[in-house]
Amino acid sequence: MSRPRCERCLRPLTHCLCALIPRLESRHRVLLLQHPSESSHALNTARLAALGLVNAQLSVGEVFTQLPQWLAAPGYRPVLLFPGDGALPLHTLAADDSDTPLLLVVPDATWRKARKLLYLNPLLDALPKVTLRGGGVSRYRVRKAPASDALSTIEAVAQGLNALEGNDRFDALLKPFEALIDGQIAAMGVETFARNHGGG
Repeated sequence: MSRPRCERCLRPLTHCLCALIPRLESRHRVLLLQHPSESSHALNTARLAALGLVNAQLSVGEVFTQLPQWLAAPGYRPVLLFPGDGALPLHTLAADDSDTPLLLVVPDATWRKARKLLYLNPLLDALPKVTLRGGGVSRYRVRKAPASDALSTIEAVAQGLNALEGNDRFDALLKPFEALIDGQIAAMGVETFARNHGGG
């Protein structure tokens, strides 16, 4: 028998994170496109990001038929958060209030599946691409990452909005994420965590 779950954060009721999830206003809008394989992931940080932002939307799928309408939302300029040739550092687009705010489109998937999302949705691949400033270290301590600066989706969203709107005002997004990581470490035991992930 499965444990009762919170209908909002989808965590077991005994580990509900809703009390830690903020409701942050942002000038720029975030559109999270989640591959179905991520929606059942234990951490599901894209959902936490969407719950924590007033001006955000989460959609799960591989082919997004509503993408043309989403990208044409009046008052926003769409860009894709995805590294690659020609991608602009996001902080260089931080603009004053007279400029059109961004619609920051964020794929939530492994790198291989994110590339598949772009292939299956040519409108995504055609968007101007932006990247985050390098040098950050992920707090995702229970994941085997390809590099120390490989961020989870919620970390990428928080860092991206901080780059655009400044003052680290979106760091509060990370509170439920950090609690989730701490819970995972406690469940596996400190010794197992240290052995498998180099923690102490």
